[in-house]
Amino acid sequence: MSTATPRTHKSGLPYRPGVGVLLINADGHVFVGQRLDSKLEAWQMPQGGIDEGEDALVAAFRELEEETGVPAHLAEIIAETPDWHYYDLPDDMIGTIWKGRYCGQRQKWFAMRFLGSDVDVAIDQPHPEFKAWRWAEVHTLVDLAVPFKRDLYRDIIAALAI
Repeated sequence: MSTATPRTHKSGLPYRPGVGVLLINADGHVFVGQRLDSKLEAWQMPQGGIDEGEDALVAAFRELEEETGVPAHLAEIIAETPDWHYYDLPDDMIGTIWKGRYCGQRQKWFAMRFLGSDVDVAIDQPHPEFKAWRWAEVHTLVDLAVPFKRDLYRDIIAALAI
């Protein structure tokens, strides 16, 4: 759910500040990766935490490169969500993810045009997050996501008018 005011969670834990990237290729398809640590047949877009003192846009380009191998010069900003978007971890994951410090994430999302080609994508990074990747049509993104991120994906697709 999108909101300009901070949200609280029943657990009392804060939301981890993060970013997400919709990387769109020349065909209008979006990069999705299958997480290494997931047993589900789910796919997600590049996303991750904002480091202390880091700007959200800088974090977005950093996460993009860390997760996909795509350097900043091969992506250009198309749009940014005006508000933060939140997702809650399922109850059974709270206390296990991020050393138990957060209940979910609050994220700024960026739509970026991919200026490279498939050979520029390299998920075999020093700290890989994905075991596979592909390009997906925008209308399939919500169904490809893990259930607890589906509302988030609906909101950001609408907010970015993609």
